[in-house]
Amino acid sequence: MPKSITFVGNGKMALALAKGLCETHTIEVIGRSMSTMENFERALKTPVKKTLYADADITNKTVILCVKPSNLAEVAPLLKGTAQTLYSVLAGTPLASLRTIHANNYCRAMPNLAAEVGASMTSLVGDSTISANAITLFSSIGSTLWLGSEKELDIATALAGSGPAYLALIAEALCDGAVREGLKRDDAMVLMRGLFDGFAKLIQTVHPALLKDNVMSPGGTTAAGYGAMEKGKVREGCMEAIRAAHDRAKGMK
Repeated sequence: MPKSITFVGNGKMALALAKGLCETHTIEVIGRSMSTMENFERALKTPVKKTLYADADITNKTVILCVKPSNLAEVAPLLKGTAQTLYSVLAGTPLASLRTIHANNYCRAMPNLAAEVGASMTSLVGDSTISANAITLFSSIGSTLWLGSEKELDIATALAGSGPAYLALIAEALCDGAVREGLKRDDAMVLMRGLFDGFAKLIQTVHPALLKDNVMSPGGTTAAGYGAMEKGKVREGCMEAIRAAHDRAKGMK
């Protein structure tokens, strides 16, 4: 019999996670209105158990909390009973704050939107007694990394959690550059997707600096383009993005 997962909240991250987990788990979603949960079910293309907050009982359930951090104080009193395990994907919300929801075990998880295609990079921290279970659960939607502290999770949030948005910006900018030089938009998109697909495989075994050195020949096209990126402070911009996102995660507590 498939295991069951209860999602509290039905936003984009909940849907992404549910898409990754629905083949191995039955899904329950707890939400504010039946219509939004029906929309969630249609988007998931899989039947789900739909429960309004007024009827929510999390006793002995595995719960993934996916509401907005600012809504935690409002939602917590509505969840009756004691969950077996509470996983939270709320950025910047410490374990201490999660204990307003009753559970036997607590874990903070920071997946990213690639969960919906089974390719999330999920960072985890929490009760060490459930680390193996947490890793097993989130490994079903991609790669996982158990961290030693909540400080490290906040940094991981800035890198892997927010990272898809950074890479999307770079992908869009590279396509725009190719179009500016005269390439058709559709062709630029095909090339960009192939580039990212191949790079994702290479970066698993090759250090970024070595990968760059292997592509950059003296006085060549890559060296010219790389120099332009350095002039545009792309490296500094990426590093500052991590700092700004980390500061924001800390400030949400």
